[in-house]
Amino acid sequence: MSETENFVPVPDIGGPAQPLLQVQNLSKHFNVGGGLFSAKSVVRAVDNVSLSVEKGEVVGLVGESGCGKSTTARLIVGLIKSDDGKILFDGEAVGPTMSLRELRRRVQMVFQDSYASLNPRLTVEDTIAFGPRVHGVSADVARERAHELLRKVGLDPAVFAGRYPHELSGGQKQRVNIARALALSPRLLILDEAVSALDKSVEAQVLNLLIDLKDELGLTYIFISHDLNVIRFISDRIVVMYLGEVVESGPVDAMWNRPRHPYTEALFAAMPSLDPDNRTQKPPIAGDPPNPINPPSGCRFHTRCAYAEQVCSDNVPKLSPAGPDRHVVACHMVDAKSGHSLAGSRGERMSHG
Repeated sequence: MSETENFVPVPDIGGPAQPLLQVQNLSKHFNVGGGLFSAKSVVRAVDNVSLSVEKGEVVGLVGESGCGKSTTARLIVGLIKSDDGKILFDGEAVGPTMSLRELRRRVQMVFQDSYASLNPRLTVEDTIAFGPRVHGVSADVARERAHELLRKVGLDPAVFAGRYPHELSGGQKQRVNIARALALSPRLLILDEAVSALDKSVEAQVLNLLIDLKDELGLTYIFISHDLNVIRFISDRIVVMYLGEVVESGPVDAMWNRPRHPYTEALFAAMPSLDPDNRTQKPPIAGDPPNPINPPSGCRFHTRCAYAEQVCSDNVPKLSPAGPDRHVVACHMVDAKSGHSLAGSRGERMSHG
């Protein structure tokens, strides 16, 4: 591969109809504890997760802390080895067909802590140029690439190239992290709480930058955030996780206007309102999430769900269609044959509403 080819995005192999990323039945369990007189316990961090990301779209990944969002992201990018499941990138299986080195060329990640993500001993220029150098690019070409990317993220190379991380503001550090992630022209960026540590004015600037870069470079994003307003602003589709599982997925507008899963309803209802006449009168959800070491049987949300019935604790709900455009929900109330007293009611409200 020539030095110029290092910066050319990998061609679209599968065509526009082929999803860029397919995750199939992905699982990761962590062993914890265990000693002389006690057995090891297993944390089911990610449990049989499946999702797909189309080319050019932004998928927002949401859920409470500990639901498995960040672990899923790290499994996709290869920072953690999965216990089970398959990852396909543009139709190629990661592992058997595509090496981890090739995957890293195509997928990059931007983390929440912008300062901890940077080496304090490297200048901004060296930080961005590091990836291309590892892939065999000469120092001069890598430096030119670093300067080009600094300009793309709104930082003047003449001012910032020689600075160290401690000389940058939070927004500037995150722009450097974005530039570094783009250094090898990846096709997919995974942004894990990438703007949550920034104040609102800087957050808006970085979000607009990400949108501009996506349009200019033809990127695809997986955007993880606790801030649902940010998710609504930037996402085309939302994937909701609860206790290591996907419970609902669909287009952002459809889910925002009419969520199907009770957990999704509660998650959206918990958002604070600026309208004093629209105050929350009662908590939309009660209790804490169950222990992932010993999750509830059946539907994992049934211990906190106002609609829970015996079938919810007995049987695991499967992701079922709940509307057009790949809107799917794992809830017995959506499945007309589940045996729940409200079975099919949510689908009817969707169809006739």
